[in-house]
Amino acid sequence: MTFPIVNGMRTVEFGNPGESRNKLISLILDGNKRATAGTLEWDYVAENEPIESVGEKLAVLDNENRHVATIQATRVEVRRFADVPTEFALAEAEGDLSGDDFRASHFAFWSKLGLDIKDETEIVLVYFDLIEDLRHSL
Repeated sequence: MTFPIVNGMRTVEFGNPGESRNKLISLILDGNKRATAGTLEWDYVAENEPIESVGEKLAVLDNENRHVATIQATRVEVRRFADVPTEFALAEAEGDLSGDDFRASHFAFWSKLGLDIKDETEIVLVYFDLIEDLRHSL
């Protein structure tokens, strides 16, 4: 399943629907969250989605599937789960202060979803800039 196109851009949804998504979108709109991660196997291959490319603009959707922001990928890497760096954890701004914190919290999150995360699991790391805040136009 490919994600919908909004205003000519692929869409991206952060976290799970509900309060989790609201929190992550707030972090993006406040300029704190500048990165996101997904599993190559389950978030890209299984969903038939290509990995983001540097320069690509993405429409951020809220809980009501409204386009609330536009982000632009500035750096994209595929790393083993065991090799996610502290630099990424800090840019993701979800409370992880190191690569070890990232691994612990994301292992718990993805395991709750039934994903079998191992050190070798490939993770797509997407760094981005907020380029458009559309809250005022809703």
